[in-house]
Amino acid sequence: MIKVIVGKLEQLQERRAVIVRAEGEEIAVFKCSDGSLFAIENRCPHKHGKLSEGMVCGQVVYCPLHDWRIDLAHGQALAPDKGCVRTYPVEVDEGSGEVVVFIQPVTREAS
Repeated sequence: MIKVIVGKLEQLQERRAVIVRAEGEEIAVFKCSDGSLFAIENRCPHKHGKLSEGMVCGQVVYCPLHDWRIDLAHGQALAPDKGCVRTYPVEVDEGSGEVVVFIQPVTREAS
């Protein structure tokens, strides 16, 4: 598991995303207005819009291209739309106050 430091919790703005890149992944980290944190793949399953540019309402982000609604906790598109994005574990380090995302590296088999 790869640990990616996003920044200090107090630096994250509510209902906004911070983008981190690691292991070939672009990840959007959101801080909701209730203080909860979520990390998801930064592309809508529909037309690959940047979810980090979307509007956040509760624990849902709206894709800026076609308003698909993506549940931040589970990565699922909400009905009537279908599809999902990858989610990542995120937590706050109690000692440093840093927000950390954990990425499982993709293993490639040798041919």
